Amino acid sequence: MQDTEPHLKKFQKELSAGTVSLVLLAVLARSDEPLYGYQIAKRLEQTGDPLLGGKQSALYPVLRNLSAAGLAESHVEPSISGPPRRYYRITTLGRQALSEWTGSWRTTRDSVDSVLEGNLR
Repeated sequence: MQDTEPHLKKFQKELSAGTVSLVLLAVLARSDEPLYGYQIAKRLEQTGDPLLGGKQSALYPVLRNLSAAGLAESHVEPSISGPPRRYYRITTLGRQALSEWTGSWRTTRDSVDSVLEGNLR
């Protein structure tokens, strides 16, 4: 019997690449204050999802990309307990994108679920 684990890892990586931005925007949108990377990672860990939890370093490039695209903004503040921290907040454009991406995600999820459950017409 052939080992499918490498295929699963590749699938999970590809799936993750398309959803992390959506999830990060959602976390930022649900916060009343700016969050730094560790806080965001902790909130994601609370979901118990292995796809997102425990990979704090993987969040920073996505956060930088969201900022570069104008979907989030960031600022640096000194920290008394270590190096300065970069805080992120969702922008108005980010909220619009989150709304659109959420609709697209739900449509895609529903379509995939329909096929997986055998509800083909």
